[in-house]
Amino acid sequence: MTLTAINPANGDTIQTYEQTPFDKVKDYIEGAHRAFTGWKETSFSQRAELMKNASKTLIENKEAYAKIMAMEMGKPIRQGRAEVEKCAWVCDYYADNASGMLQPEKIVTDASNSSVSFRPLGVVLAIMPWNYPFWQVFRFAAPGLMAGNAAVLKHASNVPGCAMAIEDVFSKAGFPENLFRNLLISGEQTKGVIEHPLIKAVTLTGSNFAGQAVASTAGKMLKKSVLELGGSDPYIVLEDADLESAAKTCVESRLLNSGQSCIAAKRFVVIEDVRQRFEDLFTAYMQAKKMGNPMEEDIDVGPQARFDLRDDLHRQVAQSMEKGAKCLLGGEIPNGKGAYYPATVLSGVQKGMPAYEEEVFGPVAAIISVKDEREAIQVANDTSFGLGAAIFTEDLERGERIATYELEAGCCFVNAFVKSDPRLPFGGIKASGYGRELSHYGIKEFVNIKTIYVK
Repeated sequence: MTLTAINPANGDTIQTYEQTPFDKVKDYIEGAHRAFTGWKETSFSQRAELMKNASKTLIENKEAYAKIMAMEMGKPIRQGRAEVEKCAWVCDYYADNASGMLQPEKIVTDASNSSVSFRPLGVVLAIMPWNYPFWQVFRFAAPGLMAGNAAVLKHASNVPGCAMAIEDVFSKAGFPENLFRNLLISGEQTKGVIEHPLIKAVTLTGSNFAGQAVASTAGKMLKKSVLELGGSDPYIVLEDADLESAAKTCVESRLLNSGQSCIAAKRFVVIEDVRQRFEDLFTAYMQAKKMGNPMEEDIDVGPQARFDLRDDLHRQVAQSMEKGAKCLLGGEIPNGKGAYYPATVLSGVQKGMPAYEEEVFGPVAAIISVKDEREAIQVANDTSFGLGAAIFTEDLERGERIATYELEAGCCFVNAFVKSDPRLPFGGIKASGYGRELSHYGIKEFVNIKTIYVK
């Protein structure tokens, strides 16, 4: 069996890789466990030194890694460089802060000494997606390794070169052999990995279908899991918003990674009194963005990661138009090679349309008109997802109130687009998953929070 990396910009085969036989997979898991038994006893300062090395390795090889991403999944190369820089940031952040986050906590009880300690679990399986092929891995690996765990990675099948490059980062940084191991396996083999007795927990970023399958297997085996799944993020534009700033920010969010982001803005819920003005500004800014070869410096929108994903995106657009949505921009598959899809704006989107009901994973914006704040909140929450949301208003107190108390999402931003930050917890509710990554909450997901009681 093989894995084939295909360049979505032209459809050419980049390279074919032999899948890891399952007997070898078992050897890798056992090797990771052996590495863990020594790694868990190292000091935070020893771990931090190597994690700092990983950060330096990323920066030193930033151009090469950005090119791999551009070739394998079409990420515009400027965005690829930024992704690598963010990976270096999360490595540095946990190198600097993990020790303080995991210091034992003294608790006053009737015991002479009672406390809580944080001890690593063992080998953690990470199942990661193609859309941020470096960042998604490092935002798990940096806290996971700094906590004293080992890791095995099952990456998306269309980015094997990225997966191998990430394993090489940790090798070049001087981490113990086998502590972080890449598995070139199919999705069908993942169940057997989760069931392996030396796998102690699993984290997944991916589709809802994949999340359900992983959660089912992990639950059956009584293993901890963290899931970051899809999103259909609503961006509310209130009548008192700075419309030019809001439109620019909304376009930037909608086109991140060529629209292929769980936390990209997807549904734009706009008060009718300002809808036409916002729509005009938004469409003009979308139209100004340049689509093309992701290797070129001035490209804003590259190809979609795979041809089947591009075709499914077009289905959502076409079916929404059939149900009455008006296409203000884009909406047609361009001629020529590559899995390209243009920046697209749909107006008049309503309940029952794919652009309203489904996660639209590409550069397609759905504008939904509402009469007032109350209806805006109702529409924003009218989704099975709950990952991110944003509000645009000049009244910061109003925006913070809505973000804090009204919106059903794990990450709510005011006058800014939703993004992940090592200093803040990241994750969702409802069908967007459970658990948190990043910050001190994320590093504590994969540790034994152990009570110590001495009478």
